Amino acid sequence: MKFSIGGSLKLAFRPWVEGLENIPAEGAAILASNHLSFSDSFFLPAILDRKVTFIAKAEYFTTPGLKGRMTAAFFKGVGQLPVDRSGARGAGEAAVKSGIDVIERGELFGIYPEGTRSPDGRLYRGKPGGLARVALATGAPVIPVAMIDTEKIQPPGKVMPKLMRPGIRIGKPLDFSRYNGMEHDRFVLRAVTDEVMYEIMKLSGQEYVDIYATAAKRQIAEAAKAEKEEEKAEKQAAAEAAEQRAAEQRRAELKLVEDEGGAAKNAENAESDRNAADGADGAAKDSGHKDA
Repeated sequence: MKFSIGGSLKLAFRPWVEGLENIPAEGAAILASNHLSFSDSFFLPAILDRKVTFIAKAEYFTTPGLKGRMTAAFFKGVGQLPVDRSGARGAGEAAVKSGIDVIERGELFGIYPEGTRSPDGRLYRGKPGGLARVALATGAPVIPVAMIDTEKIQPPGKVMPKLMRPGIRIGKPLDFSRYNGMEHDRFVLRAVTDEVMYEIMKLSGQEYVDIYATAAKRQIAEAAKAEKEEEKAEKQAAAEAAEQRAAEQRRAELKLVEDEGGAAKNAENAESDRNAADGADGAAKDSGHKDA
């Protein structure tokens, strides 16, 4: 990873880094980062000398077909850990167990507290499950990390990245030893998570939104669906109005034809009446001549 893809990324994109000295040369630590792009999991490990193990959604490891097998092989090859997200509680437990295993090996554990990529570049509320529980269960320091402009390099849904320079800011380690033994207290978990998210916000300069990114994505999808349905309704209404105008035009044309036909018939009848009257007058004159 570091000599092939990592080296190529650094050469092609030349990411700038601040705070690299905050990463310990050895020993366990948790890297808590904002999540703007799929490429975040590549740029951050690429600039570090040490291996970083992230948890990844299980779909990356179970997708069928050639592309799916290649994706699974890649993620396994770089040491990423699959987590089944089908059940919220099950996913949280799996993330915690995976994180603790990595920390106990004295390695770097990477996690995205938002739980998913930001849908619009803003920073969303951190989920208190994985990050805080791993930190409190292991006593490992939490190092806040801010990815900068990676969403511009590879926006969601885009396969080919745009060649531009991303940034990475690494903050000072956060110590939560004051909460030892309180990893099951939901208020403590919330406080730890919020403190980490605050540090990430200061490093990234992102606007903070106090809702979960998954909820924001759902709202955006529902708004897009409503907009699409509204456009469809407007098009249907326009089509119905056009059809109604066409029908009215056809009726007007038919009425005009009928009116013209009626006028012609009336003219014909009037002509017949005149001819009949002229004939009657002629007959009367002839009769008068004979009488005379």
